[in-house]
Amino acid sequence: MTIDFDLSPDQAALQKTARAFADERLSLVEGVIATLPTPEARFAAIEPFYQDMVHAGFLKALLPVEYGGTAMPSLDFALAAEELTRADINVPSALLGTGLGLQPIIHFGTADQKARFLPPFAGSEPLLAAWAFTETAGGANFDNADASAGVQTFARLDGDEWVINGDKHFTTNGSGWDGNGAALISVLCRTDPTLPLNESMAVIVVPGDTPGVAVESYIDTMGHRATASPRITFTDVRVPAANIIGKPGDGIEIVRKTFNWTSSIIGAACVGRMRAAFDFAFAFAKSDRRSGPVPIIDYQNVGYMLVDIKTRIEAARYFTWKACDLYDKTGGADEELGHMVKIYASELAVQVVYDTMRVVGVNSYGDQTPIAGIMEDVLCFPLYDGGNMGVRRRQLHALMKRPDYDPMLSAAGIVGG
Repeated sequence: MTIDFDLSPDQAALQKTARAFADERLSLVEGVIATLPTPEARFAAIEPFYQDMVHAGFLKALLPVEYGGTAMPSLDFALAAEELTRADINVPSALLGTGLGLQPIIHFGTADQKARFLPPFAGSEPLLAAWAFTETAGGANFDNADASAGVQTFARLDGDEWVINGDKHFTTNGSGWDGNGAALISVLCRTDPTLPLNESMAVIVVPGDTPGVAVESYIDTMGHRATASPRITFTDVRVPAANIIGKPGDGIEIVRKTFNWTSSIIGAACVGRMRAAFDFAFAFAKSDRRSGPVPIIDYQNVGYMLVDIKTRIEAARYFTWKACDLYDKTGGADEELGHMVKIYASELAVQVVYDTMRVVGVNSYGDQTPIAGIMEDVLCFPLYDGGNMGVRRRQLHALMKRPDYDPMLSAAGIVGG
């Protein structure tokens, strides 16, 4: 048996290209956004960098070949994502948010829907898509069987149109670059408040400039400082009946498949941010004496901490690769490893970055180093995309309760369950 972690020539070239792009372009983002006072101003300021990512082919990588994309495998995308997020989290998050908005169409859309919605994203424009998942009251119980709870955004069929009403927030990219809406928003809603979820949960595609879509406010997050997290209201928003993805009741499965894609990619982003913190702490330890006679790396406690930090980063990277590889082999059906990676890598990132702060000392808590900002970024990872507590309950705990669950299938490269 051979387990090969060697990158192919194409993968090595992709990794090198992404690293160079990050160093040459994304490393400049922090200087551009640092003095801007509002999240919407910071988000608008990263549009040129996102445009560069479009020109570099990262947006097309999300799309199927038949609709103008390059259909980059999840594993390859993770290789690039790690390099990009090492330099900046904001621009890659806009790309990830666009991927989330497109995933329901890619996996569940009809040929007509794919032909209508996907090709524009293969062009040269810096288009954004969004995934309107989280209700303003929270998303942890979106699938609650109680009709008075869970998703409270509703769509009713009026002739040949869906009419949507509701409120969402943390709708990454939903505002568009100028506050007038993303190119498209995939909206999780219910089609009938009296029917059970398996008959009413739905995803409907809404162009962001549709009348009735309004950006009410922006959440000014502690990290991801140039990521747009707006509250969006839908007031009598009318879209063609043909904009529903699948049928009423398919929404739960669409949510599951959508988050299957992003979970392991978040693992790569966690590795990227951990690397950024480690790189600074490592260079600091080799050069700074902290008023002592030798650089602090000469002390065993610092050396041992750096060894442990690096070891954990390596473990998170290869776990991410394994999950992405299984996602690719199973056509996105795996629900186990990807979500485990999301939980493991995101919670590990918080501990790793904290340990780099311990190496550097009190200076890491201010604006003299980048580490405090990195900590603000990684604190988001355990909380978003369904939140780790929700992922444990909805995906992993539910999977383990199934009578056919076999805990060793994923180790063999087979869908867990």
